[in-house]
Amino acid sequence: MTDGEPQRSDWPIERVAALGWRFVHFDTIGSTNDEARQRALQGDPGRLWIVADEQKAGRGRLGRTWASPSGNLHASALLLDPAPIARGFEIGFVAGLALHRAVADLGGRDFFLKWPNDLIWRGAKVAGLLAEGLTLADGRFACIVGIGVNCAVAPTGAPYPTAALSSALSGDAPPHEVFERLATRFAETLATWRRGDGFADIRAAWLKAAAGLGEPIRVSGGDGGREGVFEALDARGRLLLRREGRLEIIEAGDVNLLQVRPESEAGEAARS
Repeated sequence: MTDGEPQRSDWPIERVAALGWRFVHFDTIGSTNDEARQRALQGDPGRLWIVADEQKAGRGRLGRTWASPSGNLHASALLLDPAPIARGFEIGFVAGLALHRAVADLGGRDFFLKWPNDLIWRGAKVAGLLAEGLTLADGRFACIVGIGVNCAVAPTGAPYPTAALSSALSGDAPPHEVFERLATRFAETLATWRRGDGFADIRAAWLKAAAGLGEPIRVSGGDGGREGVFEALDARGRLLLRREGRLEIIEAGDVNLLQVRPESEAGEAARS
C-alpha cells in the first residue's frame, strides 16, 4: 500500500508491502521525521516508511543540521505502540543493527556502529540515526526512526570525518537498493527485539559491531568531556566507561574514538 506522491518504479514497493509495511516517497521534503510526526498526530496507523530523494530541513541529534542532498538515502520509519514507552529508546539499537547488516548484505566490510547512533567506516561517518517519540492524544506511543545514509555524497564542512557508502563499497550504492536491504533487515531485527523482550540479543549483536569497544574514547556532552575505556553497554543500552579505576554510566553524549581499529579487524557482525 502506498500514498503521497506518485511512486517511482525503482523503489521496492512490493517488497516493503510483503514485509507488512506501507511506503510513501517524496522527491523533496522538509524532513521525513517531521512528516512522520505529523502523520502520527493525524492518526496514521504506523508501520509506514517515508522516503525522500532530498530534504530541505534534515536534522540530526540535538537539532544539528543533517545535509540531505539528492543521491543519498533519507528515510523515516513510523511505528505505533512498538513497546512500552520506557523501552522506546531501544529502537535506536534495533535500527542501527539493521543498518549495519544491510550494508554487509551489499558487500560492506570494516563498518562499525558508534554509540549511540552512527555507522562509521575507517573512522568516518557514513550514516546517522535519529530516534524520536511522542505520546498521542489517545495515549498511544508513536516512535519515529530517521535514517540518513551518505550513499553517493559525503557532506563537507561537518565537524567530523565523513565518507560515502559508494566509496566504501568501491561501486554504486543506489538509495533504493540500500533502502530495500534496510527495510528487510529492520523487519528482522524488530522481530528479534519482540517489543523489548529480545533486547539482550539485540544488545549482544550490536556490541559485536561496536566501534571502540575495549579501547580509549572521549565522551563529550553538556557536562564537559571525559576520557576512559569503552567497557560495554549495560542492560539499558547505556555506555559503561571505565575511568580512573571505576565504571561510569553514560546516558547521553558524543563519542570520539581515540584510536581507529585496523581495517583487518572487521567485526563478526559484518559477516553475519
